Amino acid sequence: QVQLVESGGGLVQPGGSLTLSCAASGISFSFYTMRWHRQVPGKQRELVATITRTGNTNYADSVKGRFTISRDNAKNTVYLQMNSLKPEDTAVYYCNGLGAAGAYWGQGIQVTVSS
Repeated sequence: QVQLVESGGGLVQPGGSLTLSCAASGISFSFYTMRWHRQVPGKQRELVATITRTGNTNYADSVKGRFTISRDNAKNTVYLQMNSLKPEDTAVYYCNGLGAAGAYWGQGIQVTVSS
């Protein structure tokens, strides 16, 4: 059974930082491209950051220079370090694994940036 479980979300003030984690089980994690997406109610889900199996990364323009995606294959975990958070970063953040066997999603975790 494949599971992607996000953690680390919550409420943070503008300018603050949060680190999201996504622990994967049931997949050959090191062979998967891992992504973070986010979604605001009433809007389409947005791809935020990608890290390939070889460690190459890519970011949405809206988060470039503020967010960092990383992975620890020994722990089957992908991270999203979010700095200089803005109110417009408020969303539900989803972890996504993409591999030869298919695509898998976490349940999502709320991040709220507000004073």
